[in-house]
Order: sequence, then C-alpha cells, then structure tokens
Amino acid sequence: MSNSKSADDSSNLVPSSDYSSQISAFENNLLGFIGRYGLPTEQVLVGVPERLRVFRNVEDVVERIEADQRQRSIYISKFIAASAAGLFDAALNYLWDETIYELRRRVAQYDLEYFFDAAVGSSSDRRKKLNTEEDLLKIDDSELIKGAQEIGLVSDLGFRHLDYVRYMRNWASAAHPNQNEITGLQLIGMLETCILEVITLPLSTVVGEIKKLLSNIKNNKISESEAKQILIFFADLPMERVVTLAEGFFGIYTKEDTTTQTRQNIRFLVSDLWSRLDEHTRQRFGVKYARFVFNNDQDKQKLSREFLETVSGLSYIPDNIRTAEIQAAIENLLLAHRAVNNFYNEPPFARQLQRLVGNEGKVPSAINNEYVLCLVEVFLTNGNGVAWNAEPIYIDLFDNFSPEQALIAVLSFNELEISSRLQLPLCQEKFRKLLNLMIHKISMPAAQELIKEINRYSGPLEKMRNDSAMKRRIEVLKKIISA
Repeated sequence: MSNSKSADDSSNLVPSSDYSSQISAFENNLLGFIGRYGLPTEQVLVGVPERLRVFRNVEDVVERIEADQRQRSIYISKFIAASAAGLFDAALNYLWDETIYELRRRVAQYDLEYFFDAAVGSSSDRRKKLNTEEDLLKIDDSELIKGAQEIGLVSDLGFRHLDYVRYMRNWASAAHPNQNEITGLQLIGMLETCILEVITLPLSTVVGEIKKLLSNIKNNKISESEAKQILIFFADLPMERVVTLAEGFFGIYTKEDTTTQTRQNIRFLVSDLWSRLDEHTRQRFGVKYARFVFNNDQDKQKLSREFLETVSGLSYIPDNIRTAEIQAAIENLLLAHRAVNNFYNEPPFARQLQRLVGNEGKVPSAINNEYVLCLVEVFLTNGNGVAWNAEPIYIDLFDNFSPEQALIAVLSFNELEISSRLQLPLCQEKFRKLLNLMIHKISMPAAQELIKEINRYSGPLEKMRNDSAMKRRIEVLKKIISA
C-alpha cells in the first residue's frame, strides 16, 4: 500500500515539522554549489523564517480559489515554488502574471469593445487596432486594471490595492535586485489581494446586467416598451457606471460595422444617460468629435455628430479643433508616464504638451480638467523616482495655472488615480510640494484654508478622499464658488 497522499489533500500545504531544517539543508547545498564558481552568495535568497511565514498562511489564502480554477492556476504553483526557494522577487512576478492572465480572461468573457473603449478611449488612434482577445496583450498592465475598474470588473478599492501590487511588481520584483525588501507577510498579503480582488471576485449584479444589456443592444431589436424598462435600470446606476456606459454607447455607435438596428437601439436609450452626465463629461464627447475632424476620419465624424444630435449635444463641439491636438498630447504623455521606461520616454511628450499650450498656458475649457489632472499625475511621479528632465516642464506649466486650474489641482486627491498614487511615500512628498505651489495661485480665503487643512491632515493621504470632515469642507467651498 502506497504512503503517498492525493494531490488535493490540503494537509500537503502545511509545512512538516522538519521543514525548516530541510530547506536550510537545501539552501546550504545550493549556495555552496554557487560559491564554488566564485559567484555571490549573500542576499541571493530570502531567509528561512520569512519563507515559513508564507507557508504558515498560504493554505487559508489559496483555499479561497475554487478547485476547478486552482487546476489552471499554474502561476500560483510557481509563486509557491519560488517562495519556498527564497526568491520572493520571482514569486511576486508569478503572482502578477496569474492576476493579469485571469483579468484578461474575465475581460474577454465580458465585452471586449466596451472594455477597449473604457481603457484607451473610443476616439483614440490606438482604438482602431484593438478588436480581438489577442489585442489585450497590447494593453499595458496599468491600462488593464484601470479599464477593468472603469467597467466594474474591479472595485475602486480593488483598483487601489492592485495598483500598489503592480508598483511592487515593477520596482521590488525580479526586474530589480530588491527581493529582501519584501517580507513573508507582505508577500502573502499581496497574494490575498490578487485572489480576492481578481481571481475569485464574482461579477456584481450591476456589471452582469450591463453585460446582458450590451449583448441585447448588439444582437436584438429593442422596442420602445423594452427601452422604458431599461431606463428604470439606468436610474439606479452609480454615476461612474453611467459615464462609462455612455462612452461605451458612443464607441458602439461610431464603429463603421455597427448595424443600423443597433444604432436605433442606442438612440432609444442614450438621451436618458446623457441627462445624468455632468458638464465636464459632456464636453469630452465634443472633444471626441473634434478628434475625428482633426484626423480627417470622415465616417466617424459623421457618426459622432449623429450621436450628439440625438442627445441635443451639438453645443459641446469645441470651436477650436486645437483641443484635439492637446487631448492627444495628454494621452501620449500619460501613456509614456505609466510605462516602465517613463524616465526616458516622458520628457519629449512633456515638451510637446508645453508647445501646444504655449507660454501663456492657454487650454480650451473642454479639456481643462484632463489637462490639470494629467500634470498632477505626472508631477507626483510613479512612486519610484523623478523624471528629472520632465519635472522642470511641469513646474513651468504650473506657473501658468489660473486660480481655477490651481483649485482643480488641489482637489485632485478626490480622483481615484491620484488617490491611489498617494499610497506611496514619494508621491505623498510631491503632493505636499504641489499644494505649496498652488496656494500662491489662489486668492480665495476658503480655498487657502482648505489647503492648510490638507497640509494638517494626519491620516493616510490615500484615504483623505473618503474623510467625512474633508468632504464637508469641499462641499462648503463648492457652494461658495457657485454663489
């Protein structure tokens, strides 16, 4: 009779009583072998106690994954193997590979067109090249998790946690010799984050209903009575879903191969969504039209104008098509900034944006918000280091800020992308420097007092957007401004 245990016996996950001595013996033999060739043996492997911390906790975390899903989780197996070997940097790489693989799989099963529109924008030049599941490989990891958050596959809190894991993967994984900076508890915490926020996260009811709606719009004729039932569903949608769904409708409507029936379905529904959008979001649709004009994309120009006519939105078309050029420069700068080699690639795009806004910093009102938030994000850095050749450009552009732009910059901590960055020490330092730059641009006493309150805030900056007292101060400021 064999003494071996079955592969699915969960007791196999628990280290044996002599696990520590076994792995120590393996480590000594391995490092001895490496040392025979005159290679470094110090700071190669994480210490045995840290590895044991992973193994004492891994069972509770991995058991959250359903058995059938575990069978395809090859990178989780590699994560455990690398952790046992003391290569935490490699383990983090494998964990991120599993997370990205699973997120791509979920996006592909949801609605690819809707996702691509959310991730890169329905009117961008890149969007034309993104159509199939294979094209998901062309999407940067940061765009993937942000796009997934936009369509509801990842929660706001999940996005923030995943963004932090992505940062650790980029700067403390096998790409850099920093494995000793990751402790066993940190590693197991990141495993739990990825499992809870992506690998085992079920679709919410709202996300499931949107998926069904998109399929229905593309494949069936919607009657007026059915449209009225759908409009009831719209009334309960949170604002971020309203915005993303409206932009998704725009993307579907302006695709050349969309059927006449699908466009009719959208016309039945989109006016109700439009009525719930704020002015800033409506202006973005006008910018999309301007982009098509700028690119001489006559088919999409015609279709986007039809869309705006349907929602009585022609007044949001910018008078100055230069708006589209600045919008493209903003997108290119953010794309370069969010990529791994941003220190080298970012400055040329920063200079291009500076050329377009000119010495006086004139920015069309339709993209004023995007322009300011872009500059805030790139000035905060990616948390790892400063793009030294680009930072002086950002400070010059800040010098030309109007009081309105300065206030947008001060309140930028309310934006999820900015709030997520404020988890990182360097970004926190840069945000406080930003506040000091902006306080001289604003003369309104209430706004200056708000900046002082932010500087006095003692809690984690990334949680400031949810602080009830801070929310009240912001509401008071908005009432003063609108009075």
